[in-house]
Amino acid sequence: MPEKRSEQIPESTPEEMSHRKELTALLGTSLADIWESLCAWIEETYDMDRIWGKGGKAWTYEYKYRRGGKTLCALYARENAMGFMVIFGKQEREKFEGMREDFSEKIQKTYDEAETYHDGKWMMFEPVEPEMFEDFRKLLAIKRRGNRKGNRQTAAGR
Repeated sequence: MPEKRSEQIPESTPEEMSHRKELTALLGTSLADIWESLCAWIEETYDMDRIWGKGGKAWTYEYKYRRGGKTLCALYARENAMGFMVIFGKQEREKFEGMREDFSEKIQKTYDEAETYHDGKWMMFEPVEPEMFEDFRKLLAIKRRGNRKGNRQTAAGR
């Protein structure tokens, strides 16, 4: 069933440019730059649907990367803060556990403290520096192999 509250926005439209201006005003220039860099890397590596939505009670906006009914990750924005969420199912948690020493202490701590629900372990990161990107890349590689031609990425543990 399609999500009623979301809209898909192709890249480089005037509407998306409006979202970028709103994000910069909401996040501030530094976090907006981190948001843009993270989105650019995801879009270079993965061919995914991009869906804007309301951020619920805690966030103003949500920006999901989905394909085939499964979410790769989601970014969240509110005043002067951004979030990056990844949800790991059982197999993904097993892969992470097998390579946890490859991740920074900050990532490991967030993983350990994240709540596990019936549909997986929900990990929310609040990046404030691009140095976390390498860990984010490894987390996403556990979830799904890159599927853009010319940017194939092997999934961790495969």
